[in-house]
Amino acid sequence: VSTQSTGREMSLYQHAVAPDDAKKHTLNPYVTGTSVIGIKYKDGVIIGADTLASYGSLARFTNVERIKSFGEETMIGASGELSDFQYITKLINELVISDFCSNDGKKLQPLEIYTYLTRVMYNRRNKFDPLWNQLIIGGYKDGETFLGFVDLYGTAFQENTIATGYGAYLAIPLLRRAWRPDLTYEEAKKVVEDCLRVLFYRDARAYNKVQIATINADGYKITEPYTLETNWKLDYRQSPE
Repeated sequence: VSTQSTGREMSLYQHAVAPDDAKKHTLNPYVTGTSVIGIKYKDGVIIGADTLASYGSLARFTNVERIKSFGEETMIGASGELSDFQYITKLINELVISDFCSNDGKKLQPLEIYTYLTRVMYNRRNKFDPLWNQLIIGGYKDGETFLGFVDLYGTAFQENTIATGYGAYLAIPLLRRAWRPDLTYEEAKKVVEDCLRVLFYRDARAYNKVQIATINADGYKITEPYTLETNWKLDYRQSPE
């Protein structure tokens, strides 16, 4: 077999296997956010997240808001790939605008947005092209609080306390120990801040600049980013005087 013939066959084979215009799926997230914390309290829901977006292991963007409001009754916090969350934000905003334009006197409820996201995420998973996120959906409607979770596989559930990312290992025990049906706003905010502080100490992708979002009968409020107080003193290592 001539060298020219073999080279032509290899060229045809490579083009058939991997053409330049081949469709490519998300195999690895690049710019990512870490844990999001969510907890119900007696009058509403609190969601907390830091503002860091990491480029791989580089703490690249330090002022990224990962909690968004949709309509007047729903908030979503996202871990994972930031570009995928931007796409999800676009989808839900289009849904909210369509619902508004129908002018039927109804508004999208937190449960409806949550259910919509479970279908979107599961659909993309079945195409082997997932939206690389873990989402916490919080809401308040007709005196009822709502807190749900959806991830890139389409896994979905509702709970009183939820944490994504590394927080699923470190924050959940703190949240479960603190939660009770009559939990006040001040107590809920403190436990969320404590969880974010622990994650800053223990998670290399976490940051001490955070946002806290609240939704209740008065509507939603997302704080401006602020810095958590931290303590790196290791008093127990000091020799007693």
